Amino acid sequence: MHAALQHPVRRIAPLREAWSRCATAAPPPVGVAWPTDYANQVSTLTEPLRIDVISDVVCPWCYIGKRRLDAALACRAADAPAVVRWHPFQLNAELPRGGAERRTYLEQKFGGAQAVADVQQRIETIGREVGIWFEFARIQRQPNTLDAHRLIAWAQRIDAVRTSRLIEDLFRAYFTQGVDIGNIEELARVAGQSGFDSYRASAMLSGGEGRVTVAAADQRLRDMGVGGVPFFIFNQRVAVSGAQPAKVLLDAMLQSEVAVVSR
Repeated sequence: MHAALQHPVRRIAPLREAWSRCATAAPPPVGVAWPTDYANQVSTLTEPLRIDVISDVVCPWCYIGKRRLDAALACRAADAPAVVRWHPFQLNAELPRGGAERRTYLEQKFGGAQAVADVQQRIETIGREVGIWFEFARIQRQPNTLDAHRLIAWAQRIDAVRTSRLIEDLFRAYFTQGVDIGNIEELARVAGQSGFDSYRASAMLSGGEGRVTVAAADQRLRDMGVGGVPFFIFNQRVAVSGAQPAKVLLDAMLQSEVAVVSR
């Protein structure tokens, strides 16, 4: 992933008006055609599009970003596969293992209750556009997410497709149900709902597996220049920072694949 981060990150503007047909509202749009002058070239690729996503499961913009990525992927041709890999980034690595009281944490971070309300209202409005109904009032704890990232890394070694479902379920549990995803019992329960063996997940989380590896991966990404999430890297060539609209992510995918064709 180093090559993708050698230059300052900037937003990737849409290449063609065709992408304007790909809205960000849920459910994800279907059947959007690729620009014809690129379609034949990209269809000759034998390797699936590689997408690296750097995120944190307590980041509301990462949840929105995932939904927009899902929408962008739904716009692609059926014969254009993609492989998504998730990478850890802890927004609050300094929090104790048991987390912190959510209200106090947010008011200290944003500068008071009104500032928190304003931020949350904006997120709620944008969330509804992608089918997310945030329930911030239900969240009581601001968790340390090291164990959640350990669970994701463990799941990814077992089944990458189900891992995407796990991440969606973790976002939903935290942001719409107020589940404390810093609690390993809750993490194991969500893993079971996502199709993984909850007993194996609980055993893994109860031990120390992945703690050093996940923390090192987080630090490595920071050293490489990632300063915020979500952060998307396509084919290790094109990077997009932030929860950009689906059409921007589609353009980035296309740029990265055309770059591969043109090598």
